[in-house]
Amino acid sequence: MSIRVLVADDHEMVRRGVATLLESSGVEVIGEASTGNEAVEAAGKLHPDVVLMDIRMENGDGIRALSQIKAQQPDLPVVMLSMYDNPTYVARSVTAGAVDYVLKGSSREQLVSAVKRAAEGKTPSDDSVLEKVRSKMASRSERLEQKEFNLTHREFQVLRHIALGLSNREIAESLEISVETVKEHVQSILRKTRASDRTQAAVWAVREGFV
Repeated sequence: MSIRVLVADDHEMVRRGVATLLESSGVEVIGEASTGNEAVEAAGKLHPDVVLMDIRMENGDGIRALSQIKAQQPDLPVVMLSMYDNPTYVARSVTAGAVDYVLKGSSREQLVSAVKRAAEGKTPSDDSVLEKVRSKMASRSERLEQKEFNLTHREFQVLRHIALGLSNREIAESLEISVETVKEHVQSILRKTRASDRTQAAVWAVREGFV
């Protein structure tokens, strides 16, 4: 059976180009959407095997649409499609439930592989942008322990998320803790790093090589 895909992008030429690439590789494009709201509605009506979603669209961006689709259909895999190799976008995609993140400049083989892996329930390829960022969000730094900044492992995870640009709510969802707990960790991080705000803490984390 062919893989049934919904393509969501606010540029018709991009949608058509992606559809042509996929269909030439045995993937069936069963619908298109030009806005995030249209994508959510189409996903509910068409029940595709995979949604290929542009990250930035008018009338409801891709990440918001991703969150809504996952709330309605938790098992439906969504692959984000973007021009931007932006760690913040990738981190937010991870938190919202995307299974992969593909750049628009990727080859046909990379795009088709991402769609097929998503449909088969496989993890992204080792060189996937999403997989790299997800690993960084969850990992522990040995340098942190060596430099003895007295941050706990959880505080270090929160710091990584802050540096990637996530909000307290997004951090809470990613780490499966309450927003209040995140706020407590943030205050502890600011105190221990002697940062006056989140931006300074993020800059410090990048400068020290933790992100």
